[in-house]
Amino acid sequence: MQRSVTRYLEATGNTAPIKSVDLVARVQGFLQSINYQDGTFVKQGTTLFTIEPETYKLKLEQAQAAEVGAQATVKSAEADYKRQVELVQKQAVSQSTLDTSTSTRDNSQASLQQAQVNTKIAAVNYGYTNVVAPFDGIVSAHLVSIGELVGVASPTQLATIVALDPIYVNFNVNEQDVLRVREEARRRGMTADDLKSLPIEVGLQTESGFPHKGKLDYASPTVNQSTGTLAVRGVLPNPDRVLLPGYYVRVRVPFEQQQSALLVPDVALGSDQSGRYVLVVNGENVVEQRKVQTGPLEGDLRVIDSGLKPDDRVVTSGLLRAIPGQKVDPQVKKIEAQPLPAK
Repeated sequence: MQRSVTRYLEATGNTAPIKSVDLVARVQGFLQSINYQDGTFVKQGTTLFTIEPETYKLKLEQAQAAEVGAQATVKSAEADYKRQVELVQKQAVSQSTLDTSTSTRDNSQASLQQAQVNTKIAAVNYGYTNVVAPFDGIVSAHLVSIGELVGVASPTQLATIVALDPIYVNFNVNEQDVLRVREEARRRGMTADDLKSLPIEVGLQTESGFPHKGKLDYASPTVNQSTGTLAVRGVLPNPDRVLLPGYYVRVRVPFEQQQSALLVPDVALGSDQSGRYVLVVNGENVVEQRKVQTGPLEGDLRVIDSGLKPDDRVVTSGLLRAIPGQKVDPQVKKIEAQPLPAK
């Protein structure tokens, strides 16, 4: 039979998180509290760990007090400078007195700037005492215990947070398929950005079909010379978190709509050392063996890329009794069009 079929690029890939971050202690102190349950979903900004905040709060207050004192010094120095300017104009004091006042004013302003920076640094360190979720995700089991000293010599890892929705699927495409896809893209006038809009379908090893839908997200600019493959990545929505990072998955990408493709029952195909073949009955009702190039399976039917013509009669039953070169009395049965199986 003839009908249009969708040609797919098929591969095996693995899932990977779109975001994965190690949560670390960036200040030194004793771990005061753990504010989440291991393995739970948390929203962005949720406080996960608290590290002895009192010391850093006091340092912040100390820096703020020093900043207030520096502001008062600047105000006094500025007032003294203005007075000296007026006195110099009246020739009541020497120029050196004004120079000294100017230097004092400039130094006090520099001290104020330093005090303001110290306040900001103290505020940042105080903020580090609360380790928060940088994005929505699942937090792993904690790696430290309450009361443990963290951040002593270097940042201490506390846990890991992983975003699962959406999720990446990484797979490799062989060079031959890359050439086919690029040729089809040129024929259809597609750009590199258009290729990124191609849909992608994914199925787990235990699932039938390809129930998870997404789109292409990235293709490497170069082919790996050692493997002859191109690294490709897709992105899929994963709201129910069915897909977990590290899964091996089946991947397919539709890249061509083939019109008037030839299909025969898959049971009619045989194979030998030279490849796949079918038995056909010629115009004299003599059985012939015909070498064919096969395509994908569409339900119970196999796409035939080459080796057959639309009016060929293919042996689909009684295969053991059909011997090449032997004349037969065929009973013709046309393949009925059947609905495509659920994908």
